[in-house]
Amino acid sequence: MNEDDVPAGNECPVARTLEAIGDRWSLMIIRDAFDDIRRFSDFQKSLGIARNILAARLKALVDVGVFEVCPASDGSAYKEYVLTEKGREVFPIVVSLRQWGERFQFEPHETRSLLLDNASGKPLMTMAVRSSSGEQLGPSDCHRVRVVAEDT
Repeated sequence: MNEDDVPAGNECPVARTLEAIGDRWSLMIIRDAFDDIRRFSDFQKSLGIARNILAARLKALVDVGVFEVCPASDGSAYKEYVLTEKGREVFPIVVSLRQWGERFQFEPHETRSLLLDNASGKPLMTMAVRSSSGEQLGPSDCHRVRVVAEDT
């Protein structure tokens, strides 16, 4: 194991999440899946990624339960990579990364993409961390504790 590997017993949810989906290509594949890309060739065309890297990332995302491989929806012999419930739950992570990038990674007048609400046609509200009573929180308003999760 190298120093970048996260042991399975690591109790940090951030570390475990990064191990599962935290590399650039995995997040870009998931982002494309939210735009209804499902086929290997379409991911490759959209991302310009090498076939071997794409195959490895898709296999890893299937292995962790973010995608499932299904027969093509058009009845062809192709297979499709379909987001599972676990995969669809990555949406807020992708949106928060997008919003941070929109705010800090572009110069004025630089072309960028925007994520719009289908119903209103307007940009999404900026995501925020909120308390259980709805108040917006910052890093100094929170702390970590160790817990043993109960089986559900």
